[in-house]
Amino acid sequence: MQCDCVLNNDEIIENISHSAQILFFTKHQLSHYHQFMKPLLSSLLFLLFSLCFFSSCNTASGKSKGQVKNLSVPVKKGEFKIHVVATGELKAKNSQEIKGPQGMRSAQIYNATISDLVPEGTLVGEGDYVATLDRTELQTKLREAQAEIDKIQTQLDQMEIDTAIELRGIRDDLVNLEFAMEEKRLQVEQSKYEPQMVIQQAKIDLQKSERGLTQLGQKYELTKTKTIAQVSEIMASLRQQQIKQERLLNLKDDFTIKAPKDGMVIYARSWNGKVGPGSQISTWNPVVAELPDLSIMISKTFVNEVDISKLQKGQDVIVKVDAFTDREYKGTVIQIANVGEQLRGYDSKVFEVNVQINEVDSILRPAMTTSNEILTYTFQDVLHFPIEALQNDTIAYVFKKHGSKIVKQEVLTSETNDDEVIVEHGLNEGDEVLLSVPDNEDNLSLVLLDPTIKEELKKKIQAEKKKRMDEALEKMKQVKEDYQPKSKGGGGHMVIFG
Repeated sequence: MQCDCVLNNDEIIENISHSAQILFFTKHQLSHYHQFMKPLLSSLLFLLFSLCFFSSCNTASGKSKGQVKNLSVPVKKGEFKIHVVATGELKAKNSQEIKGPQGMRSAQIYNATISDLVPEGTLVGEGDYVATLDRTELQTKLREAQAEIDKIQTQLDQMEIDTAIELRGIRDDLVNLEFAMEEKRLQVEQSKYEPQMVIQQAKIDLQKSERGLTQLGQKYELTKTKTIAQVSEIMASLRQQQIKQERLLNLKDDFTIKAPKDGMVIYARSWNGKVGPGSQISTWNPVVAELPDLSIMISKTFVNEVDISKLQKGQDVIVKVDAFTDREYKGTVIQIANVGEQLRGYDSKVFEVNVQINEVDSILRPAMTTSNEILTYTFQDVLHFPIEALQNDTIAYVFKKHGSKIVKQEVLTSETNDDEVIVEHGLNEGDEVLLSVPDNEDNLSLVLLDPTIKEELKKKIQAEKKKRMDEALEKMKQVKEDYQPKSKGGGGHMVIFG
């Protein structure tokens, strides 16, 4: 309980003396004023009690403020853990992708929208319906292909009619020339008794008829060859369009997505949120679903660039699932991204870190949120104290209680975690250090460390740090390189797991 009123000792004594005089008077006059003085006595007793209470409260409050100002904690010796905490999301380490139609690009369809999707959590068997892709663009392509087929078929029919007319005309001309040649031959026979000039003219006319017949026969053959080539070209175009139409018709069936094996449908998450009707797949990322292996789960997390230098593959991790706060799992760092990225919701760049969970639990499901405590190193039997007690100027120091006094003690520190710091020299176990700066800071004496000892300890700290790095590299080599994170896609994803 805190008191707002503050009375000095002179005021308290004066009030008590005055009250005593009133009490003396009331005692001698009680026989005359009994009914009047009874309430007054009660009030005076209450006043005396309050004055005493406020006086003690004021004294205690002053002592309390002084104690809070110089609050101290002892230097402890024992285990010291350095860890990085990051939030992650569960996913299967290994999974089989279920992709959309593979012929979309050849059909010049580069995006498809998911128009229907079974509810999340639906149990499906092999071959059961899962999703449908919007066929609007596909139907347009089919109509265009049918229109092109009809156009080519019309051209083919027209070509056949025109060719038939042309070839029939040539055949008629050939028959007429044959008759004309026979007439010329008869004229030659009849002119043998005519003058030589007439005979010669008849022979020349016969030769012209023969040459005309030969030329017309060659034209007929060339026309037939040309017509066959033109028809073949049109037929090739027709077959091409028919193949395209057949491919589109087969693609139409593939726009209905079915489960390749038994499992439970779980919606995945994309950069745009949870997948659902309206999400798109593309020819560059045609994944519609995944079949994850739930026997090996990983937690995909992102670590701030400030902490990424502390992490190595092979480090131990304690994984907690937000949905089951009473359970925790052991894990191992298996992959750390080489390049950072700027993600929505983060103030600075982050690096993707994947943690493999080393235990199997049937309650774990993809997309569950996890809290990952990555243990970077554990020191045994070291001195440490709260990081709030450490002061830094040109040197590192603390305010240490030395008997009834307080001194500035220079310290040599090494590693830190979120709460505490390791002290290598300058303090002993049980020493009391202040958590805040005392009022008389400028008047306190400074106790410095021996420079020679300080330099030797710094070299020792560097050597131990190098040794820890070598141990971490050796442990990192033991991690299997069998996990490659999938590239990110722009469209939505759906997960099916069994």
